Parts: sequence; C-alpha cells; structure tokens
Amino acid sequence: MSIVVAGGGTAGHIEPAMAVADAVRDLDPSIAVTALGTARGLETTLVPERGYRLELIPPVPLPRKPNADLARLPLRLRASVAATRRVLDEVNADVVIGFGGYVALPAYIAARMRPRSRRVPVVIHEANARAGVANKVGARLAQRVLAAVPGSGLDAEVVGIPVRASISDLDRAGLRAQAREFFGLDPDAPTLLVFGGSQGALSLNTAVRGAAQVLADNKIGVLHAYGKKNTLEPFEAECPYVALPYISRMDLAYAAADLAICRSGAMTVAEVSATGLPAVYVPLPHGNGEQRLNAAPLVSAGGGILVDDADLTPDYVARTIPPLLTDPGRLAAMSKAAAGAGARGAAQAVARAGIELAQAHRSGGST
Repeated sequence: MSIVVAGGGTAGHIEPAMAVADAVRDLDPSIAVTALGTARGLETTLVPERGYRLELIPPVPLPRKPNADLARLPLRLRASVAATRRVLDEVNADVVIGFGGYVALPAYIAARMRPRSRRVPVVIHEANARAGVANKVGARLAQRVLAAVPGSGLDAEVVGIPVRASISDLDRAGLRAQAREFFGLDPDAPTLLVFGGSQGALSLNTAVRGAAQVLADNKIGVLHAYGKKNTLEPFEAECPYVALPYISRMDLAYAAADLAICRSGAMTVAEVSATGLPAVYVPLPHGNGEQRLNAAPLVSAGGGILVDDADLTPDYVARTIPPLLTDPGRLAAMSKAAAGAGARGAAQAVARAGIELAQAHRSGGST
C-alpha cells in the first residue's frame, strides 16, 4: 500500500504528519509513505531527516482577505493540483492524509479529481481549535474527518493531536541531566525554555532577553531558541543563558526545562502538554484567534498561564518567572495538570483511519 501525507509549510503542519507517518510505519512497515511539501517549507529538512520520501509541489497560499494572492489563486491552484496528481500517480497512492496548510488543498482536490474508479480516498486531521480554510474545503471531499478538539467548525471525530513517540513517551526527569549537559546548561539550576515556534518570535525574544539579568540574579538557567531569521544579543552570566537560532532536539529541550515561555500553536500546546511541562503561553496577536483557543483548555485545567503578546514585557518576565521557577510545589501541580490534559494515541488513530481506507481502495472498495 501507498500513503501520502500532506502537511508542509510550518512545523505545526509537518510534525503531526510525521507523527502519523511514524505510526503507519509502526503498524505496518511494508506501507510506503510519501510526504508532500513545498520548496520553501521546513519539510525540505525535517522530512528527509525522519527518513521519508519528499515530493515537492507549488505552494498555494490561501489568503483570508482580498489581495494579490487571492487574484492569483486559481492559476496557482491549477498548477499545484496538476503537480500533485502526477505525484499520486507515480507513487500509486491508496490514500491521502492531510493536515491543512499550503499543500493540503491541492492534495485533497487531486485525490478526488479522477475517474470514479481511480479516486483516492482522503483523511483530514484538523489540529487547531478553529479550522483553517484548506481543511474547511477539504472536509467536503474527505471520507474521514478527524480533529484535535471539539468545536473546530468541522463535523469531525475528536482524537487529539498526533505527537511523535519521542515526545509523548518522554521521561523528562530521567533525561534531565543528559539534556542539560547536551545544551551546556547548569545541571542544578531551575531552567526556562523559550521558543516562538519554528520561525522564532520577536516579542518573546525581546521580553526574555530584556529580563536576562534578573533571571541570572535569581540563578535561573535559560535555553532560548530565537529563530533562524532573528538575532539575539549574547548574554554572559554565571548561570548559563544558552541562545540558539533553532533547536532540532526538542525532546531534550523539554527534558532540560522546568518551565516554558512559548506561542500556543496547536502543535506546540500538544507537545508541551504531552511532556507535562508547565508553560506560559503567548498567543499570536493576529490570525483568527485560534492560538488563544488552543491554549484555553490547558490553562483552565491549571497546566499553563495565558498572557497577551502586548503584556509580555521584560518587566512581566522579571516579576513573574523567578517566583514561579523557584516554587517546586506550584510547578509540580502545573506539570500534573498539563500531562493530564493531553490526548495520547492520536497518531495511531489517524494512521489506522488512513490504513483502513487504503485497504478498501486497494481491494476495489467504494471511496
């Protein structure tokens, strides 16, 4: 059998696609898995690193407002669908599993724009609390629609967010010493992890770097991923402030940390909560508000704190983070609440849905 996963662009789309690919491989190593992506996405690095075939197609941005991209949408979509159909033919695809984003909509359309006997079934997974445009359209073409949480706007089965096993099965306490040595952190200091998603976040960088001296005075270690396109002024202190443009070993980053300051994209919330790491979530101040919705259930459960982007200042970090990181009881309670809020087994659920449809397709069943 042959399964195609479509989730390129950002890590928030790629990581659940790779988690499902891993689950497919665990369930049946004989199944061929191909990932769709674009030349400008992180998948050009992340997918080959995970050992999967990557096929590139032209990206199709789906603007929410009238602009030049909207005017170019029909031609872009036509070219991308044509390229995707060629990929599906080449790999003899039995099912497409899509996760939204630039490559998902062309994949959904290409799978269904065939003679009836050759149509490829579609499974959709929506990770956000509010569904994106690609998955809203794709849900009308799909045979199975799955979602992370209720109320996404899709008629979907709720299964949680697919998270790779290295994260969902992470033993933070057991790996802490190894993780801190790996990054050059103080083995005994309370440690703050800061990251703004795969691209970094200027407001998080400014706020935490601006409070660096206060954190150092309180003997707090910092592991800060500031983004490849950003810069961060170095800071030297007795308690290490380790600043990196990108962290590829997020499993070790989670293990090294006692608390995180991060955005609240669906994948970020899923991974952080799966590891039981308490966090200060700072939703993106633009978009359709899905980042605030992603974090809200976890915050209500006591596993995190929600802070508006405009309120995350150096003064806020200096006032809030040292008392929290030096309160083991509160951190333990938040960790327990965070771990309890996550949904395990989502990757396997999505993988099984895809395999079932692929089997039906391969045997000539109706799709």
